[in-house]
Amino acid sequence: MKEKIETLISTSAIEKRLDELAEAINNDYKGEEIYLVCVLKGGVFFMVDLSKRITCPVTLHFMDVSSYGDGTESSGHIKVLMDLDESIEGKNVIVVEDIIDSGRTLSHLLNLLKSRNPKSLKLCTLLDKPDRRVSHVDVDYTGFTIPDAFVVGYGLDYAQRYRNLNYIGVISFEEE
Repeated sequence: MKEKIETLISTSAIEKRLDELAEAINNDYKGEEIYLVCVLKGGVFFMVDLSKRITCPVTLHFMDVSSYGDGTESSGHIKVLMDLDESIEGKNVIVVEDIIDSGRTLSHLLNLLKSRNPKSLKLCTLLDKPDRRVSHVDVDYTGFTIPDAFVVGYGLDYAQRYRNLNYIGVISFEEE
């Protein structure tokens, strides 16, 4: 099978949207400190580029979570593989995600973080696939709403490849 990637969202469109998202965040927080939490691995590219545009004081933090269930589909119940290394109590937390589809895992993660008493808790995603949603999640900042397609690039992968593309592409498979 040969992999083919067609551009869905260009580099320039991503850059423009990053500027707009950062402006919205800057306006919402007006100089308050922001505690960005990236869900590894896919969100790293997005969080780093977004954080460079935020003018408020910002710190970067990481979590690695695994969803467990029957092995073929996310149950949404999460196992924290790498947790935050400090308390978020009283802090303005923005969870930065690469893509939201079913919402199961993220819903549970947000509930976990809410239980840690942050001052505020918001969600920022580069990509949103609302057609796949099974668990309700409130998204505060959305980069792009996309159709139900398998996408790669800008942190998103297929078999750990293509994360380094500077655009978002739809991957398809063709017989050789």
